[in-house]
Amino acid sequence: MNNHTRGTKHVILRVLLYLFVILVVLVTLYPYFVMFTTAAKSRAEIYSTDGTLLPIHWLWQNFKDIWTLAPLSRYFINSLIVAGGSTLIAIICGIPAAYALARMKFKGKKIFLGIVIISQMFAPVVLLVGIYKIMSTFGMTDSLVGLVFINAAFNQAFAIWLLRGTFISISPEMEQAATVDGCGKVSALIRILLPVAAPGIVTALIFVFINAWNEYTVALTLISTDVLKPLTVGITIFNGYNMVEWQYLFASSLFATVPVIILFVLIEKHLVGGLTSGGVKG
Repeated sequence: MNNHTRGTKHVILRVLLYLFVILVVLVTLYPYFVMFTTAAKSRAEIYSTDGTLLPIHWLWQNFKDIWTLAPLSRYFINSLIVAGGSTLIAIICGIPAAYALARMKFKGKKIFLGIVIISQMFAPVVLLVGIYKIMSTFGMTDSLVGLVFINAAFNQAFAIWLLRGTFISISPEMEQAATVDGCGKVSALIRILLPVAAPGIVTALIFVFINAWNEYTVALTLISTDVLKPLTVGITIFNGYNMVEWQYLFASSLFATVPVIILFVLIEKHLVGGLTSGGVKG
């Protein structure tokens, strides 16, 4: 009887869990569903007082028109350059810094780690005036290179923190064994630690890439030339002074999510392991 009662409770709890997960998924995906249906409507239907959730007439042409009404391909390339470049810099600089914090002992180590963590408290918008002045001094106010460096700098602290936890979770005995075989510290890092730390590196990579891809405020402030705008800023061309072209704005926004989704699907299997190792206490 007790086993039967426990089994019933287990089934009920599992059903409730599934219902909760389904509810969360529906709430999460609903905005994207609205974006998709709105992107397939006409302007008149969107602004109609008798509007419906689903389009009366599906205008698939909207998804094609956005590529001729705005230089979206150029915006896509700019965003890929900024996100890819800043991710590359953050990972290349973050790996040796994280390794030093995880393995080496030096004066000011705890202070440096504290500064790294505290720097996460400052959003780019808080430092916008200072960022503009610095970029203006170096002649990078209307340059993709400037955006690459800014995004890399603001994502560097998170990459270091996550990668440090990853290196701490790896046994030092692996390095010692590599040293016995004749490897130096750099050689052991490249040949032994980096392959083992791949989940953490991939996790840091995807977080930095997504943050750089979605960045808007700094790009809006620094970039004035239309052909240099990233996608997040460029699609605001459909936001006019008198009217917002919601069908084009939502259609281009849906396309903007595609690279992030593809990247996430490709490396999703490494994500959980990377987050777990990044949370190791040191």
